[in-house]
Amino acid sequence: MRKILFLAVVLALFIMPIVLAETAPIDTTISAEDKAKFDEILKPVQKIYNFVKYIASAIALLFLLYGGISFMTAGSDPRQKDNAKNIILYVVIGLLIIWAAPLIVGLLVS
Repeated sequence: MRKILFLAVVLALFIMPIVLAETAPIDTTISAEDKAKFDEILKPVQKIYNFVKYIASAIALLFLLYGGISFMTAGSDPRQKDNAKNIILYVVIGLLIIWAAPLIVGLLVS
């Protein structure tokens, strides 16, 4: 039950910005000079984000391997199997958040 509630909250956090972005009136009168300044400021932030994204993905791969090996070696112990499933579930949710963040920001900015 807690997993379903957690997934519902995560999905709501992804869906709410999209719904709000579509319904909120946005003033789209941005000058080319302001856009160029924004892009210039955004370049270092994007480099840092990409670095963190790939490091987090590498760490997530290690945890996925750990979760898979734990699941395979759990045998008939239901507690170890549940722990391994939780590890895999949380790693996948974390990867979705990390990789979907630019899409959500892009929807909100544009």
